[in-house]
Amino acid sequence: MHLHSFTFNPFSENTYILYNDEKQAIIIDPGMYFENEFRQFDHFITEQGLEPILLVNTHTHLDHIFGNAHVVRKHQIPITFHEADRPVFNAAGSAAALYDLPFEKSPEPNFYTAEGQQIQLGAISFEVILTPGHSPGSICLYHAESNTLISGDVLFQMSVGRSDLPGGNTNDLYQSITGKLFSLPDETKVYSGHGPVTTIGFEKMNNPFVR
Repeated sequence: MHLHSFTFNPFSENTYILYNDEKQAIIIDPGMYFENEFRQFDHFITEQGLEPILLVNTHTHLDHIFGNAHVVRKHQIPITFHEADRPVFNAAGSAAALYDLPFEKSPEPNFYTAEGQQIQLGAISFEVILTPGHSPGSICLYHAESNTLISGDVLFQMSVGRSDLPGGNTNDLYQSITGKLFSLPDETKVYSGHGPVTTIGFEKMNNPFVR
């Protein structure tokens, strides 16, 4: 498995591309907003000879879906997120207006993810972990063999996702992190929606929000 990341848009959001040796790719949270970001993203796909097969949103806050329409239109691939995030998805246009950030509306999901579901990238499986709190349908993707977790905006290096946005819940966020993510091996690498890579073990010991 290979993982490549970009940092895009006014919110410095991390966009991820997961791909295998057969060049199949899953796009996670495409946050491209400016023209140069779309070019950078498309260039990497072309340069690596990748074939995107699926777009996964860990949640549907505005900064994580800016590039959805572009990816789906260009590659004709399905899009998925957790059904509990539907109200957040529906409110994206209002959120964009609040920030004065026009954007192209995301296509509808082709299907919804579910807790415990396995998302396949060829022979590689990613487990869907439902982790509400930052948003009602926030999910993480976990690859046990490589100790890799794509955490969206649930857990960051020395921080956690906001729970004061519509649909957020502080108790749910705490339970998601301590009850689910902190049960993963300490060496698990955490690739967050914002900021640098961290590990589960480091956050257990050092994160001031969830000690």
